[in-house]
Amino acid sequence: MYLGITPSVMCNNASRNEFSLILDKNPLVEFVEELPPGRSSLCYCNLLCGIIRGALEMVHLAADVTFLQDRLKGDSVTEIGITFLKKLDEKKYRRKK
Repeated sequence: MYLGITPSVMCNNASRNEFSLILDKNPLVEFVEELPPGRSSLCYCNLLCGIIRGALEMVHLAADVTFLQDRLKGDSVTEIGITFLKKLDEKKYRRKK
């Protein structure tokens, strides 16, 4: 919603703590035409992983967020994998009055 895109959600594990966000259109791809020679390991779209991980931490959920597929690397879609690790201790993050 923030970037003007709506991802599809795919969940295929029994414990229901992992899911994938499938982006048919990735707005960040428009800013990068081609990866520089010798820099194929760069992942410009890791910015999205940081945004998602930070948003989950704001609601006290620890998660591992990684790219599974990337259109810049030649895949047909952009897929972000999210695994919930644990619920963070809310007492640690409360403001002191």
